[in-house]
Amino acid sequence: MTKVVLGFSGGVDSAVSAELLKQQGFQVLGLYLDNAGEAECLAAREAAERRGIDLEVLDVHRQLEELVCRPFAACYLRGETPNPCIICNPSLKFKSLLDYADEAGAEFIATGHYARSKNGQIYKGLPSNDQSYMLCRLTGEQAQRLILPLGNYEKAQVRAMAAEMGLPSAHKPDSMEICFIPDKDYVRWLESRGPIPPEGDFIFHGRTVGRHEGIHRYTVGQRRPGLIDGRKVYISRIDPVGNNIELALWEELFKTEITARDFSWLSEPPGAPIRASVRVRHTKWENPACTVYPQGDSVRIGCDEPVRAPAAGQSAVLYDGERLLGGGFIVRDKIPDSE
Repeated sequence: MTKVVLGFSGGVDSAVSAELLKQQGFQVLGLYLDNAGEAECLAAREAAERRGIDLEVLDVHRQLEELVCRPFAACYLRGETPNPCIICNPSLKFKSLLDYADEAGAEFIATGHYARSKNGQIYKGLPSNDQSYMLCRLTGEQAQRLILPLGNYEKAQVRAMAAEMGLPSAHKPDSMEICFIPDKDYVRWLESRGPIPPEGDFIFHGRTVGRHEGIHRYTVGQRRPGLIDGRKVYISRIDPVGNNIELALWEELFKTEITARDFSWLSEPPGAPIRASVRVRHTKWENPACTVYPQGDSVRIGCDEPVRAPAAGQSAVLYDGERLLGGGFIVRDKIPDSE
């Protein structure tokens, strides 16, 4: 029987994934990445035991701090807006799955992401809950061995399947967005780790219009409360060198040119410009066609239609139709020489 190592938390997605993989004839081995407390670990063990799954528990507190928490915090202190899952997936989560698969003699790895995988390629899931964006920086080997059992389902369908299977997780709440910040207060989490950026100026059309509380508290595209000259204003750029935050009107947030650094391609990088579509945040409504110009390990992206407030540190993710091509980290329009 072919073995598959499944990222198993005991939640509804991983529990249903386990049952679907069993139905397909796989021997399912579970891997729980322990980055929380004893209660969560015990719940995962009990869920695996109920489903007859051998569960390996891997303590990843140290790796999480080094590979995810530190880079995540550093991005915010630079005035960027990181996505922790995109940082974690290739370097920690999927690497751990693949390492354990090799150790256990398993041919495949699997997760409960809502995306599709086929022949070493990754494709969008259903529009209502597509998570392919989060997988944009997986390596070719990780994608080649990946099975995504939930790719053709919506979340509501998965919950209904869990209820039919009698799984206790059928009505369990969805997992938290940032697993290492349980209360979702990332500002307090950052401030608990050490020195933070000081207060500075809000700048609107070249003039100072107020004071901000530290660049780590803000992100590009966020509305600033109140009106200036009778208009709503939004954060358009964060300058970590000058410690200033630039404001703009809504219509000034839209960009047609984006540069993404450290771009990771799932397949062989193109040697010439290509046509694709791009997503600049984990939303479902912005995915314009574009022309992509490879520039070493970076890409310059020219969008056919403007995208709203591409934020430094977020990922620009490229698609060829439904197929995921890869992703890189958005850089600022004008990067100071000292950065």
